[in-house]
Amino acid sequence: MDWDNLRFFLELARSGTLQGAARRLAVDHTTVARRIQALEKQVGSPLFSREAGGHRLTEAGRRLQPQVEAMENAFRSVESAAPASHEGLSGVVRIGATEGFGTVVLAPQLALFAGRHPKLVIDLLAMPRLVHLSRREADIVISLERPARGPVVVTKLTDYTLRLYASKGYLAKHGAIRTRDDLRGHTFISYVDDLLFSKELQYLDELHKPDTFALRSTSILAQHAAVAAGAGIAVLPAFIAERDASLKAVLPQQAHFTRTFWMSMPAETKHLGRMQAVWSFVRETVEAQREVLQGPA
Repeated sequence: MDWDNLRFFLELARSGTLQGAARRLAVDHTTVARRIQALEKQVGSPLFSREAGGHRLTEAGRRLQPQVEAMENAFRSVESAAPASHEGLSGVVRIGATEGFGTVVLAPQLALFAGRHPKLVIDLLAMPRLVHLSRREADIVISLERPARGPVVVTKLTDYTLRLYASKGYLAKHGAIRTRDDLRGHTFISYVDDLLFSKELQYLDELHKPDTFALRSTSILAQHAAVAAGAGIAVLPAFIAERDASLKAVLPQQAHFTRTFWMSMPAETKHLGRMQAVWSFVRETVEAQREVLQGPA
């Protein structure tokens, strides 16, 4: 039986779609489909039922999955013990993070880190949605909520601060804001409520219920751009807004929020050298930028 076929089976079982498995395996989705068909022919029964939303494991597929996962764990143990594994970091580490944190804080430093390890590839998924460890969308995930269950290693990465910001041009045009009552009538920029990927992003409800929105976006970088253009007021992470000299904090003593980044990875991969190295590097990167993340006093 071809191990590669089993590897394709495992990725499809975890992702649930041909496209998702193909991205993880760096192949075309037709290759995934062909491998699965070959494996089903070998085992003599369907392993997936094809549905509108993707591929769901059949009973035969559910019986096979833990056996293939055991093979995967054995392979990783052999891989980490091999002499070549001590010649330097190699392989792929995929990191899932929120869009702003991944883009502004992690991307520059991870690129430099990978440059020091030519055989190591860093995939950074800096996305305005939750990246799932359980679906194997990433090897390391940085999230706003602590994973509640599963065989994962979890650490609190850092607290970070968000404040209410507007451009200096907007404030000059619309007047000073000295109290929460002064927020009435102002135009806001925020997230799209029904597309929020975490309840931790619902901070405006704690401060003020806006009457008017100039823009609602799933992207925090888009929100920052709109605020910088003078379109309105928004709650932004200090590590993004404080870098922009055109912005000014509004009600800094009242309109500030604290959230937490959590970092997690599957317990089964914690022994891999590349995982340990990237995990430690992310922690060091965050520690070096802690003052930036927590914002001005």
